[in-house]
Parts: sequence; structure tokens; C-alpha cells
Amino acid sequence: MIDLAAARGDRRLRDAQSRLRTMVDGNRRALSRLFQSGLIFTRQGARLGRELLLAHQHLVRVGDLVARLGEAAGRSGRDGEADALFGQVQLLLARTAELSARSDGLLARER
Repeated sequence: MIDLAAARGDRRLRDAQSRLRTMVDGNRRALSRLFQSGLIFTRQGARLGRELLLAHQHLVRVGDLVARLGEAAGRSGRDGEADALFGQVQLLLARTAELSARSDGLLARER
């Protein structure tokens, strides 16, 4: 017999881990482009750098939450805790995506 709730939790955890890796890589690339282009030395570039560092802080927090999600998935009877953690992960990933989208737009215009 398959426990659908456990399978759904595992799937959400894998999806969150995958999305986290993708966003960390994208943030790292954006920071690299910012420095390589020299845009960091402008007012807009400095603001963008602060936003990308804030996005990085969000991603570090998401990494911690995903680790806690993995621990909560191993314990039964913690569905409420896992749902709350997953909600926090989704919120932080959405904020990070918004910050990254702004950086992509600015870096694309500067090319």
C-alpha cells in the first residue's frame, strides 16, 4: 500500500530542492555578470548588488527551511509543521524570483 501523503511530501521536497538549486545558480550568475560588466560601480549596479545579496540571504534561509522540511518528512504526524515550512519556502522563493527578475532586466539592458 502506498502512502499518498508521504509521496506528495517527498515530491514537494524534491521540487523545492530543485528550485533552490536553480535559483542559487541563477543568482550566482547574475552577481558574476554584475561584477564582470563593471556595472557594480554605478548607482543602479550598487542597488542591484544589494538586491542580489538580499536574494542570496533569502536562498540561504530557504536552504535551512528545506533541510527542516526533510527532517519533518521523516517524522510522522508533523503535517502541519511541514505545511507551514513549505509555505515559508514558497514565499521566500517568490520574493527571490522577483528580485532576480529585476536583475535580469537591468543586466539585459546594459549589454
